Amino acid sequence: MPAAPMAPPGEFRDPLLGPWLKGFAPAAAPLRRSELARQRWRVADGALPLPLAVLKESALAHNLRWMQDFARERGLDLAPHGKTTMSPQLFARQIEAGAWGISFASVFQLQLGVRAGVRRALIANQVHTAPDLGGLARLLAQTAGLRVPFLVDSIVQLRLIEAWRAAQRQAPAFEVLVEAGVAGGRTGVREPSAAIELARALRASPAVRLVGVECYEGLSLEGDDDRLRAMSSELMGRVTRLAVACDREELFEADEVLVSAGGSALFDLVAPHMRPALSRPVRGILRSGCYVTHDHGHYRRLVQRVAQRCGCADELQPALEVWTAVQSTPEPGLALLSGGRRDLSFDIELPHPQAMARAGRVQPLPGGANWRIAALNDQHAYLRWDATVTAGPEVGDLVALGISHPCTTFDKWHWMPVVDEDTRVIDAVTIHF
Repeated sequence: MPAAPMAPPGEFRDPLLGPWLKGFAPAAAPLRRSELARQRWRVADGALPLPLAVLKESALAHNLRWMQDFARERGLDLAPHGKTTMSPQLFARQIEAGAWGISFASVFQLQLGVRAGVRRALIANQVHTAPDLGGLARLLAQTAGLRVPFLVDSIVQLRLIEAWRAAQRQAPAFEVLVEAGVAGGRTGVREPSAAIELARALRASPAVRLVGVECYEGLSLEGDDDRLRAMSSELMGRVTRLAVACDREELFEADEVLVSAGGSALFDLVAPHMRPALSRPVRGILRSGCYVTHDHGHYRRLVQRVAQRCGCADELQPALEVWTAVQSTPEPGLALLSGGRRDLSFDIELPHPQAMARAGRVQPLPGGANWRIAALNDQHAYLRWDATVTAGPEVGDLVALGISHPCTTFDKWHWMPVVDEDTRVIDAVTIHF
């Protein structure tokens, strides 16, 4: 069953926003989140200082429905990666849409989730240091109903957990999943024989309880669909065989077995393999996180292929834009925009111009594909176009940039307004990296 609808505690439900936040009107008095819509601020009118990262409400709502429908139609659950946004308000919307829980990469991230009301989580990473084990133990002891399995991929990690627990007067037996990995990939046990040996050691240890198996398939994204399908099938075949072997030897210590996979690019290829036939119920959990805002580049191309493979009538929509102002047009074919590396992602590719506003009127780019971001500095983006073909923007115009890879735009902001189709601010989220 999905988690119950999550009402964030007061500190996140109606946080105080003010001029100490980048992108908030510097002359405005501090406001509660619930008061924002009454201000009738409109981004295209220049009512807020730029650059400003915004979330489009229509796309957010669409994406939440789309991904939840995708999982439900396949008998799967979602525990979307909270590290994408680190936003309590978006966690709440994901759970209210039907997510089983939220995934995190660290105990630090989990702490925010628990403060925000998350009660089912996965730490999709190895936990083994004393501070992290102590922090997790404290959260479990102090939070009624909290469940947080994490990943184990080596005997060495298990021995570190056991040594920490032996030094405590009281400590829980942590829930864990064996992680299967691939050569040259990220974490995870490489050899099937080593994976089953690790599972046996986990079952024999009083420090942990083995509750499932896990993998991450998202690092190998090159090649045609046949290659990607074969790669995903091989990895998920290993996960299935591991789960079956653990089940046969009665190594699992839970009423249901968790099987988790699914980044934001190949989730359709792993989904058919996530409910192996075992002697007890299996819960398949997808961890895709970037779907909530999607993007205009990297993931848009990848998920277009997902939509083609699964025959989806529609697909995810980009919800995140960074609005900038034209500061200078010092030479033909060049405009300097007021947004740079401090404001938007550039780890995969440069941003994509999407629209412009002049005198408050949002309009398509005059140059279409002829407009491009050629470079970024800390605070500037270099917008270039062929001045012999089309006119460019003027100083004072606004340009909206689409981004590629949302994760590394979120960590540059402490809040983001949520806007309607007319760029009017109707809500906001806060961000806590």
